[in-house]
Amino acid sequence: MNKPQLVAAAVAAAVGMSFAAGQAVAADKKMEKCYGVVKAGANDCQTATSSCAGTSKVDGQKDAWVLVPAGLCDRLSGSAKAAS
Repeated sequence: MNKPQLVAAAVAAAVGMSFAAGQAVAADKKMEKCYGVVKAGANDCQTATSSCAGTSKVDGQKDAWVLVPAGLCDRLSGSAKAAS
């Protein structure tokens, strides 16, 4: 296998794994988004003010979320199931 083929194979594998991971999380009905409880830099996805996962700016950022087991968000202080 030459270098261009190796690079192409690596890129294809990375793209395939990212799609599979995203579908697995979305399919898991036992998890829910919980807003406002994330530590800075630990959010699961982009927000209105952050470009991607892991880029929230402050602890408890109201539009940053993290996946938690279903029912846990209701028990966390300062949490919400929708961005505010």
